[in-house]
Amino acid sequence: MNFSQALRSYVILLVIAVLALVLLLPATMKVDFGKQSVCQTVPSFLSSVCQGVYPLADSAPLTLTRPPLKISLFGSTFARDLEYRYGLDVRGGSEVTLVADMSNISLSQRASALESAKEVISRRINLYGLSESTVTTAVSNDSYRLIAAIPGITESSQITSLIGSTAQLGFREYVQPATASAIASPSSMLVSDFVPTDLTGKDLQEVTAQFDSSTNLPVISLQFTEEGKKKFAQITKRNIGKPLAIFLDEYPISAPNVQSEITDGRAQISGNFTTEEAKSLSATLNAGALPAPISVLSQRTVEASLGDSSIHNSIRAGVIGITLVIVFLIALYGLKGVLAAVVVVFYAILTLTMYKLIPLTLTLPGIAGFLLSVGMSVDTIILVFERLREEETQGHSTVSRLISKSFGRAWGSIKDANAVTLVSAFVLANPFSWVFLNTSGMVRGFALTLALGIVLNLFTGMLVLRVLLTLFYKPKNV
Repeated sequence: MNFSQALRSYVILLVIAVLALVLLLPATMKVDFGKQSVCQTVPSFLSSVCQGVYPLADSAPLTLTRPPLKISLFGSTFARDLEYRYGLDVRGGSEVTLVADMSNISLSQRASALESAKEVISRRINLYGLSESTVTTAVSNDSYRLIAAIPGITESSQITSLIGSTAQLGFREYVQPATASAIASPSSMLVSDFVPTDLTGKDLQEVTAQFDSSTNLPVISLQFTEEGKKKFAQITKRNIGKPLAIFLDEYPISAPNVQSEITDGRAQISGNFTTEEAKSLSATLNAGALPAPISVLSQRTVEASLGDSSIHNSIRAGVIGITLVIVFLIALYGLKGVLAAVVVVFYAILTLTMYKLIPLTLTLPGIAGFLLSVGMSVDTIILVFERLREEETQGHSTVSRLISKSFGRAWGSIKDANAVTLVSAFVLANPFSWVFLNTSGMVRGFALTLALGIVLNLFTGMLVLRVLLTLFYKPKNV
């Protein structure tokens, strides 16, 4: 990497850092530049001086609002509310006991039906964006129950909507009444004017909540399976110029007119949804219907198992630890230590931003995984610096060659160390839910934050550090 390449990379990294900082801002923030507000922030012995020299008068606070992130590209929309998600130990939530009605299911199939209901409810919770949740089953005589621990949700109506609904989707064709001479207007159509087709929610491959590019309103985007694609093409072909109604749980959502045959297997539902409704409905449709009717037996609010003081103390300990590491790097390596401190801060900002973009649920073990990954990023930096110190004694002709040789020699050790840690994180995360490995949500949260930290560590340690050294480091003997 020569100087001009490093300069271009530096500008790109600055843009990334600024964008990351913007995304880290709270959704709503009040800013007050009035004299009284500003002078209260200075030490008391300077307060009178501030009152005399500060030029701005008192004024109403300025409220800044950061909108949610929404990117539409190639027909797909990436949307995030940019809020952190917290686990039960940090934020609390609800524990719900559900009862499955097995009266219409044979005795031999009830156990498998209960497991299927557990899987469906787990998928609905996870697809809604709530990780770190747990769903367990309990059987006593003829009572078949599921106990769901859900972080961040306490309203019973929201819980019932999320895990108890059936969400049966259907497409219906318009049948012109014999007494009508033309197709009726949408306002005069009746539900009885539409007949069911063989295209249902079982033919769905993927459902996503998106935003319409023209109206900016939430919509549901549907992608059918191969079989569903054929059915949809046949239905739209024979209904050109006619309305095709979309029903959800026997309720008509929309009835758009078919303009032409649709062969790509894609459709869109627009029904004046709120963002939360669209998100919940897409999660329910993706997860599928419940194998047995489910009712809520009881619900209780679960308080955070860790108080705010425990969380604040953990974060404070982490900040103190990172600060001491930065001081150590500067004391040991001088200017290179200052560049290392910049890399560590950039790494922390980028990691916290990714927690919002993915998003990851933060629990105390997850926070520990983040702090551990910060320490591993320092390991990468030290390996590079020690190789750099060795190469400085070899008398390289240019700084670019010196830095290139140092990173090349350090890469082997960095690669092996991070690969081993990634394997450990994979085992702890247990993505395939193997029964002989861990299935605890909190341990998985720790593994995910650790794995993400390792990947970002390779980016910052091998690219960001190299850019900064190329631009600002000038060894004496080169």
